[in-house]
Amino acid sequence: MNPTRWRRHVATASLFLALPFSATGATMNKPDIKLNPNPRMRYEFTVKVDGAPGPFDRIEGVVDYRVANEACVPLTPVVGATVAPEKRVPITLQPAGNGLYKGEIFADLLQDEDYFGKGVCHWSVVAASANLFVKQVDFSAPLFKDELFKGKPVTRWYSNRSYATTQMERVDTGEENRAQYQDEASATFSVTVHAEEMHP
Repeated sequence: MNPTRWRRHVATASLFLALPFSATGATMNKPDIKLNPNPRMRYEFTVKVDGAPGPFDRIEGVVDYRVANEACVPLTPVVGATVAPEKRVPITLQPAGNGLYKGEIFADLLQDEDYFGKGVCHWSVVAASANLFVKQVDFSAPLFKDELFKGKPVTRWYSNRSYATTQMERVDTGEENRAQYQDEASATFSVTVHAEEMHP
């Protein structure tokens, strides 16, 4: 899932949470999402910052989950479409030296359950992300589901010029290829995100 589609999912989820549900004429409230009492799919989530032109005000992590099988969700009364529930959970990141931050996530954190009387809803990870803030700018580095489960590190590049331009609130998702910055490619910094499964 690319960043544009991911942001659209998050926006749609906000609408989903604001509306009641209607199934066969009956109104249903938003689901009481439960935590899995015995999660087993544990991953170490690491964030590596290289070459940043200055410090960050704060560095946060989040993991986004979404119900994968939309057949378990009723149609919304206003939108008239199936809108799968989503949930965002913070990741506690601890500094580990030399621009490295570590945290942990559970891919099976949320409880699969019949939330709407239409069959069991199965939760899936959409992405785990690092968000590095400088004043009003959020340098966002997502690690999407496929890369997460494959243990594939993903590096994104950001412009030093963007770091210095903090007057306007915005999200900078950077570039996967440093060469995209052309003549300013040398005036960039990188953020690498990686998830590695932790076995008992």
